[in-house]
Amino acid sequence: MSDETVVWKGRPSQLLNALPFTLCVLVDLALIGGAFVSPFLLLLTIFPLIYLVWTYLKVHCRVFELTSERLRLYEGVLNQEIDEIELYRVKDTTITRPFLQRIFGLSSISLKTSDRTYPEVHIPAIKDGMEVREKIRSHVEAVRDSKRVREVDFDSNDDDFGDEMD
Repeated sequence: MSDETVVWKGRPSQLLNALPFTLCVLVDLALIGGAFVSPFLLLLTIFPLIYLVWTYLKVHCRVFELTSERLRLYEGVLNQEIDEIELYRVKDTTITRPFLQRIFGLSSISLKTSDRTYPEVHIPAIKDGMEVREKIRSHVEAVRDSKRVREVDFDSNDDDFGDEMD
């Protein structure tokens, strides 16, 4: 049995919250401006702030941990859920670098897996995405070699045996 080591650990960038943060600030500014007409509106400024803190915490509490054998997904602000995907189940990786993310040196990785719970895993807005993708790829191959596992795809359209049965 090999010792499992942590290869990479990261979380998404708060850039994912750029739009909600901007909207919360604009709504709060509008409410503060309206407070000159009705002081009650000043009390309503707390709700966008609560939403802002909640969206921050949702992204902050989402952690991805790549070990030498699996990918762990930590999610949840109040209640935490931890899921694992065995690396030998990863079939394909895709990296996307939208314009706004590229400006900040971020990218997103998508994994297609044969895992029933998580057939697709999305790791959004992380630093050094190309390097992380290469780490995933190399560890997937290493785990497959050590466990002697191969990924085999079956296409349901290649049914050559049906014609011979008639």
